[in-house]
Amino acid sequence: MKVNFLFPNKFKKTGWFLLIPSAILGFITLKYEYEPNFLDFDIPAVFIDDLFKDKQLLGMVKNNILNEIFGILIIISSLLVAFSKEKLEDEYISKIRLESLVWAVYVNYGILLFAFLFIFDFSFLWVMIFNMFTVLIFFIIRFNWQISKLKKSAYYEE
Repeated sequence: MKVNFLFPNKFKKTGWFLLIPSAILGFITLKYEYEPNFLDFDIPAVFIDDLFKDKQLLGMVKNNILNEIFGILIIISSLLVAFSKEKLEDEYISKIRLESLVWAVYVNYGILLFAFLFIFDFSFLWVMIFNMFTVLIFFIIRFNWQISKLKKSAYYEE
């Protein structure tokens, strides 16, 4: 029995449509620390560790949810782009997909090891924040690069 966990090909376009603006706007809001007041909410939280209050396991915190919105959009759209079928999905494409995923994990954890050794304090926190997204981003870049090389060869014809 062949089990395939990929999304249909049509989801790839939706993923790109969401990913590009979400990544750009998310980065801009982080860089300029933009937090509009209308997105301030009391949100349920787990493991609250406020500097001026007691630690709590569960509770409510006041939070601006703009970063969470962009983070969720980037993750979901990256998953759609990365794991939607190609128009021609065969064993060779599956091999490229697997090799690209392994490569992305190696590169991602190589960067993380470098960060553990040479980056500290809040700079390390920024590396960790971006590291949440980089496995998918590295995979998307490598997989699409390999597919573009394949399309130039005689093997791949749409």
